[in-house]
Amino acid sequence: MTNISKNVAASPDREPTAPLFDRFNHVDHWVFDLDNTLYPAQCNLFAQVDVRITDYIANALGMERQAARAKQKEYYRLHGTSLRGMMIEHGMAPAPFLDYVHDIDVTPVTPSPLLAEALKALPGRKVIFTNGSVRHAENVLARLGVADHFDGIFDIVAADYVPKPDPTPYVTLIQRFGINPGRAAMVEDLHRNLLPAAAAGMTTVWVRTDSEFSHPDPAAQAHPGDHVHHVIADVEAWLAEITAHLR
Repeated sequence: MTNISKNVAASPDREPTAPLFDRFNHVDHWVFDLDNTLYPAQCNLFAQVDVRITDYIANALGMERQAARAKQKEYYRLHGTSLRGMMIEHGMAPAPFLDYVHDIDVTPVTPSPLLAEALKALPGRKVIFTNGSVRHAENVLARLGVADHFDGIFDIVAADYVPKPDPTPYVTLIQRFGINPGRAAMVEDLHRNLLPAAAAGMTTVWVRTDSEFSHPDPAAQAHPGDHVHHVIADVEAWLAEITAHLR
């Protein structure tokens, strides 16, 4: 049964059955996605990335933007990321692509002292797991003011360019950070990316948003599946509630 935390309106048959902290007091490793998860989806950072991916593909393949955008979405659908599609289909070097597409303005993200305070109080190790780059993650974490509260960043390079939700990078992540999945929680805005985490034994937390970039499978949004254990609307409020009695 999926639990709906207090910062999500719960239906009458899905009221929380235990205090929020009690439902996570077994966790000593916290795995957080980055984009549209640690900051509100309304910041719309990925819209900037999306445009720059189209531009890069257009320039790399000598295409008009409309054709490049269609190719971008095709590769995302077939390969998990447009980057991986370009690598597989065209032998593209990944580093220049990542540098270009993540050269964005992060000022739409508002610094969050409340999130920083909650992360500081949260027991256990905290790791970022992103299909983006370390550089992008560092820029966003610095803007939020929370960089000092994470023990590591596992990015697309560390994953050997194999994106979530392929199970392979989850195995590598678990090994690299010494994570016991039974004592770990993963927090994500793409519920399909929680499938391998749940299969490995992690507690999963889906950040439900209205962002189009969080809805690759709109039909599954209302009923994401048993691999989603908890549903929240806002990470900042959720963590503040979990850690309220610890500060």
